[in-house]
Amino acid sequence: MVMPSKKKSNAPVCRLCSLICRPYALLQACFLWTLFCLALWTLTDGIHIKIFQPTRPEPVPCNNSSSIISAFDMGISDEEWERLQKAIDWPIPDQEIINLNQSTSPVHSTFSIVGFKESYKVGEKISVIITARDHNKNLKRYGGDFFKAKLFNAELKASVYGEVLDHHNGTYSVALLLPWEGQAQVSVRLEHSSEVVQILKKYRDSSFPRSHYNGYFEGPGLNKTKIHEVVECNLKWGADGSWRKGDCCCEYKDIKTGTVWQCERPKELSCDQLVHHSYGHLEDPLNLFEQQLFTKNLTNVAIRGDKKVITVLRSTALIGTMEKCRSGMKTPVPAGFYLYDVWKSFVCNTRQFSPAQMANCLKNKTVYLMGDSTTRQWFEYLERNVPGIKRMDLHTPPANGPLMAVELKNNIIVHWRPHGVPVRFSKMPITDLHYISNDIDEIAGGPHAVIVFTFFAHLVFHPITFYVYEVAKIRQSVVALLRRAPETTIIIKSGNTAGLKNIFQSDWHVLQLDTVMREMFRDIDGVIFLDVWQMTSCHYLREHIHPRPVIISNEINMFLSHVSPSCGLFKLILFHKENGKLNWLSEG
Repeated sequence: MVMPSKKKSNAPVCRLCSLICRPYALLQACFLWTLFCLALWTLTDGIHIKIFQPTRPEPVPCNNSSSIISAFDMGISDEEWERLQKAIDWPIPDQEIINLNQSTSPVHSTFSIVGFKESYKVGEKISVIITARDHNKNLKRYGGDFFKAKLFNAELKASVYGEVLDHHNGTYSVALLLPWEGQAQVSVRLEHSSEVVQILKKYRDSSFPRSHYNGYFEGPGLNKTKIHEVVECNLKWGADGSWRKGDCCCEYKDIKTGTVWQCERPKELSCDQLVHHSYGHLEDPLNLFEQQLFTKNLTNVAIRGDKKVITVLRSTALIGTMEKCRSGMKTPVPAGFYLYDVWKSFVCNTRQFSPAQMANCLKNKTVYLMGDSTTRQWFEYLERNVPGIKRMDLHTPPANGPLMAVELKNNIIVHWRPHGVPVRFSKMPITDLHYISNDIDEIAGGPHAVIVFTFFAHLVFHPITFYVYEVAKIRQSVVALLRRAPETTIIIKSGNTAGLKNIFQSDWHVLQLDTVMREMFRDIDGVIFLDVWQMTSCHYLREHIHPRPVIISNEINMFLSHVSPSCGLFKLILFHKENGKLNWLSEG
């Protein structure tokens, strides 16, 4: 996409032309030079590619940070940075909260169903109002609370996600779809008060290093001995750079991405003797009052509300879609729902795959799984369920990878590799940690190639400006791959909810990064965004950073439906119960 530039022209360059071109003998050369000037003006100022040729804006300081990061530093245009900031904008208290009683109370906050009826029909919606109150039972006058809402039926193992709309005055609303026949109830949880979100945002936007890492140096010593040194490492980001001041560190700059990793300088060994990497320690920035706001009795707590049982009757209305899964499809809210522990997507027509069907759909495919341990869960699922597939011994740790499995009969190859630093993995060779953008650059692509990446969980410890920078690099590599091999299947697996709800691994962080990723890839044709946020947010099992097997199974079914849509049968998703069993009203 091209956008008109607002920057100044190259008029001084063209004035130089007029000085050179005064002699008549140089008239022709002047004419050619003028055409060059006009072309130069057109290329640099008349138009520019918004994503990959950003103009340099004035530096904008990050809140609570001594670093100054501009849109140019992040590798995007100033217009895109403004758009991203609007997308992730979240209301917070307009003053610093110093009294616990001022914060949102899960005990006194409530929800109610608006206009409750004796019965509804499948496909209708109900409206829910959430009222936030503080510990003194006073109505909150501002928004920003992080609520999660869903509709569920424990007996049917059914649930559906509801998006919470903030009215910025202490009240919130949720529109919940009724997608199954039977009974349903509403559940609302207060994951974080707006006061906690204010704290999360403060430390997210600061340069405070909440996560530290270890670098392992090895080298020869005297008398054929070996020297081992372990030092602290971390990301170098921002104008003031290092989390350690002075000439403290060895720096490792990736040639392609420009990302700089730092390790404290070892006492005996040289910087080029860094061999292994691992997670280190977490550093809690919270003061005593902030710690009180994060206590378990205030975090991720179900609030009181209507316990009325909703009766949902059968309807002739069709719920679902017959459209084939493909790239460029939008993710609605809700994106689907669970019924008998099976995810029914509203994005596109999906189905459950038997092991034999999995092998058939992956025939002649090379699958590249990249990211964190949640894509490793995909690798492990395929390894367990695709008939005849065998893991190759790459002499790497089974939890850290890289990993590879092959199935010779159908010519299936599956790779998994973790993304580059920063990553909180156990000790492993640092050479096995690759940046996703670099790995994508080395893939030829084509109709046989399937790339899946996720890039969320390990980035919540670092400034969001760094996240934007890394995603911009990945986007650049994805666009280049699609230009040279447009038939390549590229899937972004969204972030999922996690068990921890603290300063280190809050779902609020993941939701913010998820929004950034969606925004930055929304105009890129040929990319599939697979939403697992809703799938993990509404399921009845306790949330965990590693989703449980039943959820992974549904994620893989979504994945396979996109990889080989022709493997799936079109089904009209219309349900009714007969003798307690689920039946299809129509199938084709």
